[in-house]
Amino acid sequence: MHGGEKKLFFVFIAKPARHNRRVIGAFLNTLGILLGAIFGLAWRGQWSAHAQNQIKSLLGAFTALCGLQLIWQNVGGSFTSVLKQLFFAVLALVLGNLIGKILGLQKFSNRLGRHAATLIAAAETTTPQPASGFIVATILFCAAPLGILGAVTDGLSNYFYPLVLKAVMDGLATLSFVKIFRWPVAFAAASVFFFLNDITLVVHTFALPWLDADHALHAVNVAAGLIICATTLVVLEVRRVELANYLPALAVAPVLVRLFA
Repeated sequence: MHGGEKKLFFVFIAKPARHNRRVIGAFLNTLGILLGAIFGLAWRGQWSAHAQNQIKSLLGAFTALCGLQLIWQNVGGSFTSVLKQLFFAVLALVLGNLIGKILGLQKFSNRLGRHAATLIAAAETTTPQPASGFIVATILFCAAPLGILGAVTDGLSNYFYPLVLKAVMDGLATLSFVKIFRWPVAFAAASVFFFLNDITLVVHTFALPWLDADHALHAVNVAAGLIICATTLVVLEVRRVELANYLPALAVAPVLVRLFA
């Protein structure tokens, strides 16, 4: 096994080299939305209940794999060292969730979601305004915690797979939205690209050098991996998880490493 490889479930996983194309995740998410819009405008059919359940199961499995792989790639050393790294990550989630509740991140996200739901309900009963579809899709696609997580891990470690997952989810959602709002929904792809791309570039340019210097990069990735694993529960509709409240854990994790490592 090479130095940059790890083994997960009998599969060797090579750590990807950091890239200079720091927009690949945002680009793929944008592409997913555009493909969903094109397919939705061309297809008049509906997904069967069986197909929806199959898609949901596949997305849940891929979400869990993304989270576990990210954790696996960023823990190492002795058994005691691995436990210590996981302890710091879990502690970061606990403290991050507390900060998120104080800041009201999930409540803010819920308000955005309710506003989008109101626009959708209005569009189903009356002729929708051209801008309504763009607003709905922009709110839902940009406010998703998975997108922020994916942009951060893409900027830090070229780990854009959460944004691949989000691209599929957003594409499926766009397929439904265009049946209500028609083609203006597709313009949300531009908003998503610039939003995620800006996060990725800021993280890569400013946060990565500081995290590398403090040897705290892996701590952030492990915390992100745990949040992505929790996202599996939401995707499979097992239980409701206030994911937005856990986002401050990405900032808490390097602080804990700096204080206690």
